[in-house]
This record gives sequence, structure tokens and C-alpha cells, in this order.
Amino acid sequence: MWFASGLTLSIAVACTPTITTTTTGSPIANTSATAPTTTPPQTLVLRIGHQKFDPLTLVKNKGKLEARLKPLGVTEVKWTEFPSGPPQMEALAAGSIDIARTGDAPPVSAQAAGSNFVYVGTSAPKDSSSALLVKEDSPIKTIADLKGKKVAFAKGSSANYLIVRILESEGLKWEDITPVYLSPADARAAFEQDNVDAWVIWDPFYALVQSKTPVRVIRDSKGLVTNRDFYLAPKSFADKNAKIIDAIRAETEEVATWAKANPEQVADFLSPLLKIDKPVLLTVTNRRTYGFETISPQVIAEQQAIADSFYKLKLIPKEIKVSEVIWQAPSK
Repeated sequence: MWFASGLTLSIAVACTPTITTTTTGSPIANTSATAPTTTPPQTLVLRIGHQKFDPLTLVKNKGKLEARLKPLGVTEVKWTEFPSGPPQMEALAAGSIDIARTGDAPPVSAQAAGSNFVYVGTSAPKDSSSALLVKEDSPIKTIADLKGKKVAFAKGSSANYLIVRILESEGLKWEDITPVYLSPADARAAFEQDNVDAWVIWDPFYALVQSKTPVRVIRDSKGLVTNRDFYLAPKSFADKNAKIIDAIRAETEEVATWAKANPEQVADFLSPLLKIDKPVLLTVTNRRTYGFETISPQVIAEQQAIADSFYKLKLIPKEIKVSEVIWQAPSK
């Protein structure tokens, strides 16, 4: 099935004269429909995907992006929350959203699957915002103890790459664990009911479970992965809407500057909106960044390392070159 990508465009078309024909073949104008009506203005709807607590969640709830986009013809912004990155990449490929914000691994899997998208931005590292967790009373004390154990995480997510790196750091193989592919909500239930032995997860779920369940961190992401945010769009959308992407970048950077200087205010602001306790949000805020930066050669190399690792482990079906899907903004 073919899906259109790009801004949702709704245009009301004016009435035009209806033409009928006589028995002799001569056209006669239907005078009941000869007066054209005024064409209503077109509406441009920008569709943005985000996760429960990421930079775009903060941008959404600050509520200033729409005003920044209005001079560019965008009349409405539709926000869709996703549980993780892979479903966002599917929505992007299907043409259901125009902008996605994911972690590092989902774009790699999507590129290998043939999805037509480009990276339009990234963030600074947030390398303490994910971890491998076990129950406090678990017999697992070290990474080596994971051998033969069931480990839950979202397939193709940043947590997927983190567990790869955790295993590598202690010389374990992928085959040494039993991966259990679950969404964050399902993984939490399986973890709390002891249906899995360990869980690899990111914030805010990481901070939430720390606040509600007695857990131990076997290894966090610091020093293993950079855990950056990535902003993505269909190539056709990005090529036609550079000014819109610039506006999203500018608004996100402005919000990021405010958030970095005011973590308490961020937690106060989002707690009633997300229905998450302030201390949890404060923990999350102090472990992450919110920016929207350009893609550097270093970032491309980091993403390529993920792609090479996933291909080696047969987690993606073919080799890819990340550099081929880095968007080049038109010169101003």
C-alpha cells in the first residue's frame, strides 16, 4: 500500500459551473451552479511523533511551537505519543507522521528495512539515562551472571544496543542470554512479576521503576553508549520543508536552554501533565539533555558503529551506510 508523506494538506475546492448536454449535443450551462463560492484557505497540519518524556514532549507542553510555525503556513500541530522508537519509525514510513524523535538504534533498524527517511538533527549525549536492572533480591550480581538468563527490552530500541554493549564489555556473546522482546509497559509487568530476570530500559521508565520497586542497577549506560536523541523525517518532507525543520530546531533549543537552567521548574511543569511524581521527573531531567543539534561526523560514526554491530549479530538484514541518510539542509 502506498502512503503519502509530508504535511497533511486540506483544501476546500470552490464550486464550478456544472455542464449538461442537449439532445443535439450543444452544451448548456446549469445556471443553478454558475456562481463560484470563495475558496476557504488551505490548512497545513504538521504531525509530530514523540515519546512519554523527551524534548518534544517539553516543546509540546510549553505550547509555543504553533506560533513559531504560523508564519510558515502551518495552521495546526498534531502530536502523537509512542511507547518507543520502533513504532515511530513505522509511522514515519507509513506517512502517518512528519517528524519523529527516537533513540539511537531505531533509525538503524529502519534504514536496514528500507525506510525512506533522513536524520535532520540530534542531541548532546545523555549517557546516564538507561540501565540494566534486576530485582533487589535477584541472584544476579554481575554482568557475567546474565548468562542463561531472560533479559527484557524493546527490540530495535536504544535498550537493544545497550544490552549488546553491556554483554561485549564483559566478553559475553549475544547467544549467552535469552532476549525477551517487550514494550516498556509489558516489560515492566514481566519484570515485576518475575517472568524475566533483568530489564534494560530508559528514562522515564528507568526512574519510575527505581521509585516504585526495589531494584539494583547492574550497569548503566555511562561509558558504553552516548544515548543521543535523533530527529527524523521523510526525505521528501525535509527537502520541501527546511524552514519548518529550522523552526522546530529553534524552538527545541530555546526550550532546552530553559530546561537546563531550571530543572525544578521542568519537573513542576510536567508532573501534573504527565501524572508522574516530581522527584521522578527531577531525576530524569538531571540525567538527560533536551537539545536539537546538527549531525556531526562523530555522531555519524557512532550510528555506524551501531549498524555494524547489529549486522554482525544478524539483528538487521543487511549492511548499511548511515552517511547516506543524513539530510543536507539547503544553503540559505
